[in-house]
Amino acid sequence: MGKSAPPRRRLRILVALLVLLVLIAGGAFALLSYNYEAPGPAPRTVRVQVKAGDTLHAVFNRLRALGALSQPRAVELYLRLTGVAPRMEIGVYDIPAYSSPAQIVRMFQEGRVVLDKLTVVEGTTFGQFLAELDADPDIVPSLRGKSDAAVMAALGHPGQKPEGRFFPDTYSFSPGTTDLTILRMAYGQMSAELAKVWHERRRGLPLANAYQALILASMIEKETGVADERARIAGVFVNRLRRNMPLQSDPTVIYALGDRYHGQLFARDLAVKSPYNTYLHTGLPPTPICLPGLASLRAAVRPDKTRDLYFVATGKGGHHFSRTLAEHDVQLRKYIRQLRKDRLAERSPAAGPTP
Repeated sequence: MGKSAPPRRRLRILVALLVLLVLIAGGAFALLSYNYEAPGPAPRTVRVQVKAGDTLHAVFNRLRALGALSQPRAVELYLRLTGVAPRMEIGVYDIPAYSSPAQIVRMFQEGRVVLDKLTVVEGTTFGQFLAELDADPDIVPSLRGKSDAAVMAALGHPGQKPEGRFFPDTYSFSPGTTDLTILRMAYGQMSAELAKVWHERRRGLPLANAYQALILASMIEKETGVADERARIAGVFVNRLRRNMPLQSDPTVIYALGDRYHGQLFARDLAVKSPYNTYLHTGLPPTPICLPGLASLRAAVRPDKTRDLYFVATGKGGHHFSRTLAEHDVQLRKYIRQLRKDRLAERSPAAGPTP
């Protein structure tokens, strides 16, 4: 019979084998670590979408198919060995060229999704806002075909009229966001801004509540695009409200006409039967007529202290303000003459093509 190896020799062999295994494992881990930090294979930016319910394995395989990840299983093994379990934010990601697996995982963990932007301009109506949401290909339509009442109910504000209640701003969102989500953001921002300016209002205004300030702000928004005129126009309207005079605001008539308005008001339009016709009815219209911006909100609650009761466009972008009807009539006739002159010039061949 052969003799077995001495115990010390067997121990040395066992230790040597363990050392060899450790070296092999260490070398394998070092290789995994190196590949994890090494630049990836994609020569250009790759866009990938992480959907609800996606596993890391599924997304890594998607990246391999797109050419952004060469060894997804090795990356998964490295993450398991290091105890990293990245939480992926849902959305669309633009993976830069030659991004390493480590950079890709960090993008997922930090939720660096691609954000689209939607800009809602001051003076936009609620209907126009809805149309912009519906036309954006990256916004999921959930309200298409619903009435205004149904939209407000979906937002959790049944019974409210939507006009004016959404703040005009630039909203960032990830592709796949619903129109309802963006409306919630805009509604919440308008509520916050309106509450703030109402708290800072000048005392003694002929406004019963913040909603009336919102209505007045919407009229100011549509009356002028000149920043330093807003508070003065607000002062004119406030003076008229105190005297129970009709506000006689053309934009309210235009709002009343709706699709019947084609860029020009006629004398017959000022007689349209509507609660929004401020030539026929005293006081504010029943709702805002657009989505006013912050500057108009501030002007509505802190109007200029003025004795002006009238204003008329100058035809040069601003307005002429008057204290008396006689002075106003003079300026109105000047404006009408200038308007006629401009229209004749547009029709003249010498004027060239109109834009």
